[in-house]
Amino acid sequence: MDRHKTLLDQLRIDRPEVPAQQGVTVWRRWIIVIGAAVVVAAAVVIWMFVFARGGVPVRAVTVKAVAMGGTPSTGGSLLDASGYVVALREATVSGKNTYKVVEVLIQEGQAVKQGEVIARLDDTNARAALEQSKAQVKQLEAALAAAKLADDDAHPIFQRNQKQLAEGLISQEAFDASKSTYDAAHTAALVAESNLAVARAAVEVNQRYEDDTVIKAPFDGVVTVKNAQPGEIVSPYFSGGGGIAKIVDMDSLEVDVDVSENYINRVHPKQPATITLNAYPEWQIPAEVIAVIPTADRSKATVKVRVGFKQKDPRVVPEMGARVAFLDDATVSASGSAPVPSVVVPADAVQTNGESGIVFVINGDVVEKRTVRLGARDESNQTILSGLQPGAMLAVGDFNRLADGSRIHIVQ
Repeated sequence: MDRHKTLLDQLRIDRPEVPAQQGVTVWRRWIIVIGAAVVVAAAVVIWMFVFARGGVPVRAVTVKAVAMGGTPSTGGSLLDASGYVVALREATVSGKNTYKVVEVLIQEGQAVKQGEVIARLDDTNARAALEQSKAQVKQLEAALAAAKLADDDAHPIFQRNQKQLAEGLISQEAFDASKSTYDAAHTAALVAESNLAVARAAVEVNQRYEDDTVIKAPFDGVVTVKNAQPGEIVSPYFSGGGGIAKIVDMDSLEVDVDVSENYINRVHPKQPATITLNAYPEWQIPAEVIAVIPTADRSKATVKVRVGFKQKDPRVVPEMGARVAFLDDATVSASGSAPVPSVVVPADAVQTNGESGIVFVINGDVVEKRTVRLGARDESNQTILSGLQPGAMLAVGDFNRLADGSRIHIVQ
């Protein structure tokens, strides 16, 4: 048995013991090696699918056709501006003095004609003053008649005494007495006539006060605001008083917009334009520039421009928000019909330089550098007046890496 045990011990292979900490370190090394291999593989895949395809990565956008005057970015327009519909002719109607309202004959939205009675005010005091002045006129008319009668009676006596004095039939003292009587009668008649004229003027004044209690429409228009009701006191002197009603001449509506002084050189009187109301975004109304107000707003750096409607429509009402597209005269047809279509592209597809810009048109796997004429621009869109056709594809990307003939590949 001892001999067999000795033989088995000779056949045993001794293995050195590995510390536990050294085993963990080996596994960490293997994990780092495997992670690095994964990163390298991912980089190779990205390079194969992106850079190995060749060219500058870009995003493709489509050039869209938009008729001039369209929204929100007006195709074909030189400039867009926002403003409001205003009435050139409007009036807040009230009494000339403080009165109590007796009757209101109109309602908001009602059309009125010039001279139409819209309200009546309390005329008690005005009518009493008028009647009093008329009575004074009658009294002074009677006084004038009496004065004229006395003057007429004294005149022949004076003439007779004048002849008798010349013939020596009466003394100078008697003649002087008759002359004084005649002069007094004639002067009294003149004074009575003047008093009557003053009284008649007072009647006219009081008649106007009476007429002021009947409120009439100053022109043809529409009642937009009704401020008074029977029993209320109205006065033009009350601070912030709204009078009886507000009347607007709807034929005088126009749009006032503020144009940045940097672009005011694009606007001139008689320039064609289109107006788009915020309430009707699909309705394009032909318009024309009435005037460019020759002064700038220092605080806003803008210039006021008045734009008139070429078509009247009851849907247009004061204080509506509106957007005006100022059109290029050269792009409007001679017949004055619909303007020539233009195109609009995303703003980030254009490198702007004043009134012109640079775009890169995609032709297969290369781009063509092209100069275009710019129109209106907003936060997201840029109007192109010339240089592009609808349906063309533009490259959007790092413009520093693009040039005429650069190879590209399109990414999502």
